[in-house]
Amino acid sequence: MPHRGFPAVMAPSGIRNRLLATLPPSDFDLLAPELETIAFDQDAVLSRAGDQIEHVFFPDSGAISLMIDMADGGTVATALVGREGAVGILSVLGPSPSDITAIVRAAGTASRIAASRFHAAFQRSPAIRHAVQSHVRAMLMQLQLGSACNALHPVGARMARWLLQLRDQIDHDVLPLTQQALSQILGVRRTTVTLLMRNLRASGAIRSDRRGQIEIDRSRLAAAACECHGTMRLEVEEIFTMNTARSRVLVVPDDAVGESGDAM
Repeated sequence: MPHRGFPAVMAPSGIRNRLLATLPPSDFDLLAPELETIAFDQDAVLSRAGDQIEHVFFPDSGAISLMIDMADGGTVATALVGREGAVGILSVLGPSPSDITAIVRAAGTASRIAASRFHAAFQRSPAIRHAVQSHVRAMLMQLQLGSACNALHPVGARMARWLLQLRDQIDHDVLPLTQQALSQILGVRRTTVTLLMRNLRASGAIRSDRRGQIEIDRSRLAAAACECHGTMRLEVEEIFTMNTARSRVLVVPDDAVGESGDAM
């Protein structure tokens, strides 16, 4: 899997990552001076399995797959991360090598912070700790449902589910994805992906598959996918709804502060 560097760092502009957006302003301000916005290309490797986690990435756009590398050279994706999550956030547990390889599947931008700086803010802020907990819940849900899906559902339905997940992240019906990337994500042979693509084209779920782009018909692809896609979407939205409500509780209203400046 190729490795590409990042272009020049740009100044951060706005909060587009949903996880960061749940933070009260005072807690976000603990991170803001250290955040920098980077652009990443398709196929860029944000981290490799076995490497120390140096940065935490909060995607603003695009999509990143978390890959497990097997001893025989095979790969399989365990989760897809977009603007609702983060990559490298478990570095708050302490210095340790990454267990996964994070590969950009759709180009985009992210807010990046040094892992050590994020850990310091994590220690100071209950809201940031709660946001990390919410992210972990969302990832565990995706991992658990993904494991069940891999064991119980046919590969064709699983491929449709992954295509829909990518479509959700980039909000576009033309997906920047090659058959080779799909074979890595699904952990199957390229010939299997070719056969599955042919079946999806015949059903109208895929309109075209040329030059590394897959154009889908969202409704027909949803009919070909298993129920796991819809379940994952509902679970993530529920987690964010709870997290947003919790963040509001963590903000101390102005009228709850006495003249001495102490919270009542």
